Amino acid sequence: MSTLIEPPIQQLEKNLEELETVTIRFAGDSGDGMQLTGTQFTNTSAVAGNDISTLPDFPAEIRAPAGSLPGVSGFQLNFSSQDIKTPGDQPSVLVAMNPAALKVNLADLEDGGTIIINTDGFTKENLKYANYATNPLDDGSLAGYRVHKLPVTTLNMNALKGNVELSRKEIDRCKNFFALGVLYWLYDRSLEGTLSWITTKFGKTPELAKANEIALRTGYNFADTTEVFTTHYTIKKAKIAPGKYRKITGNEATAIGFVAASQIAGLPLFYGSYPITPASDILHELARHKSFGVKTFQAEDEIAAVCSAIGASFAGQIGLTGTSGPGVALKQEAIGLAVMTELPLVIINVQRGGPSTGLPTKTEQADLFQAVWGRNGECPAIVIAPSTPADCFDMAIEAVRLAFKYMSPVFYLSDGYLANGAEPWAIPAIDELPKIDVKFTTDPESFMPYSRDEATLARPYAIPGTPGLEHRIGGIEKQHITGNVNYDPENHHLMVKLRQEKIDRVANDIPLVEIFGEKTGKVLVLGWGSTYGSISTAVEKLQSEGKSVSSAHLRHLNPFPKNLGEVLAGFETVIIPEMNLGQLATMVRAKYLVDAVPFSKVKGRPFQIREIVRKVEEYL
Repeated sequence: MSTLIEPPIQQLEKNLEELETVTIRFAGDSGDGMQLTGTQFTNTSAVAGNDISTLPDFPAEIRAPAGSLPGVSGFQLNFSSQDIKTPGDQPSVLVAMNPAALKVNLADLEDGGTIIINTDGFTKENLKYANYATNPLDDGSLAGYRVHKLPVTTLNMNALKGNVELSRKEIDRCKNFFALGVLYWLYDRSLEGTLSWITTKFGKTPELAKANEIALRTGYNFADTTEVFTTHYTIKKAKIAPGKYRKITGNEATAIGFVAASQIAGLPLFYGSYPITPASDILHELARHKSFGVKTFQAEDEIAAVCSAIGASFAGQIGLTGTSGPGVALKQEAIGLAVMTELPLVIINVQRGGPSTGLPTKTEQADLFQAVWGRNGECPAIVIAPSTPADCFDMAIEAVRLAFKYMSPVFYLSDGYLANGAEPWAIPAIDELPKIDVKFTTDPESFMPYSRDEATLARPYAIPGTPGLEHRIGGIEKQHITGNVNYDPENHHLMVKLRQEKIDRVANDIPLVEIFGEKTGKVLVLGWGSTYGSISTAVEKLQSEGKSVSSAHLRHLNPFPKNLGEVLAGFETVIIPEMNLGQLATMVRAKYLVDAVPFSKVKGRPFQIREIVRKVEEYL
């Protein structure tokens, strides 16, 4: 007689594979915590030593109904063991918390990509909100993807029910941390950074801290023990130059850059602003730095904000104002006053979709004409633009340097993509930062309010209240040298030409444009602002295939670098990708008589690498 012996229970073995790059998009309702989830995954990946690039995507509708298509919030993260410059063309992983999130984002997912779906969100009501006639989980429409169906809401509820004294609604809000725990296991991330954040964030509400910690750990353990996932992945540290790094967004870098400029120049910083998306975070960040002598003023409207900043400039401080395109439209008359009085005002414009209210949370580059030509009369100002989130720090310092050296308003053109996007930033040494030497006039014997420096044509900077330096400046035309009110036609013509010549001379004080690739060839891809990452990556790809393509990127837009005309002449075709209908292309054509090819995209989203590759290949 034989005895049946039960085999021992085998522990589920799972594979660990190494990947070079992963792009994840978290998507759900604006109340599902997708921005927080993406930010925590980003921070953890940065600490792990990966190179990172992010693209938060906020709903344009402020209070869209839950489950609706306009209410979808997304956060895309590209993390890699290699050098990356964009948040990725297509996500390889989509985390969808409801049908609307799947509907809005599925078209962007790469073929054969991974979808992690909260099946509890696929109710009849939510399917109706998302305009699904049938349930995509059952109708075979997802057959081309690797789909992992998880009842995230139920699993999270079961983990927390009876363990925390919270309402059902409060428990449900923790489901994003359950999903985050699943992703942490799937991509071999540590929980420690997020657990520490939870402790700090919810220190005053212990039950919430406990709930989020349980949700995170349970999601991680579920992925580790369930048969749903058979493989998880690791991404090695990126090889980057030695130094101290931190994750930084463009708005954070902008604020810190202006604080640094204040310290370098030895002048107080005054920021007059009115809250507007996507520039508001600059006000929030600057308000945290009172210890550095920063004064922030939330004005009653845009006009009051810019006028207060002009007053600070007049008083010898760094006068700074910030807004987005609609706010600049309201500020323009006062900016004209700053041009006429020749004061060092800096105007931050975090560009967004327009016109009017437009797309308040979406990115665009359509305010270049507004910055260069958007005021009455001949009213020139300096215009610069950062190219990456980290570059916002350097260009903030550059804005202050040029404003004070040339006694002129400076436009600083960021955009929503740069403002909210994040990347690693190498914290510079203090002695490596540019010098800003501000000279105030003190000698009453030689002082005239509109005499000029021979090299820069900047007028003298006299602080009000300095004995013997009483003077008159204002919006009415002034006489050359003396500053007396003057309506003589010849004098007006002279002053207009002097103000323009002063801006033109800035070209002697800015770097020459660099060419990435051969100095001559078939195609040059010319960009400005946040198109840098997509352009440079696309051109690198084409160059690796042996094609005659180079790129150049402008950070100074008025005036242009001195050698730009020479650079353009070296190529058969110049292509200019812009998130507008061809504003830089128009300026280049007008100034250099080059038949530049505008490549426009005005969809509230940045360029994809493959879009630029396809456009260039048309001309090869």
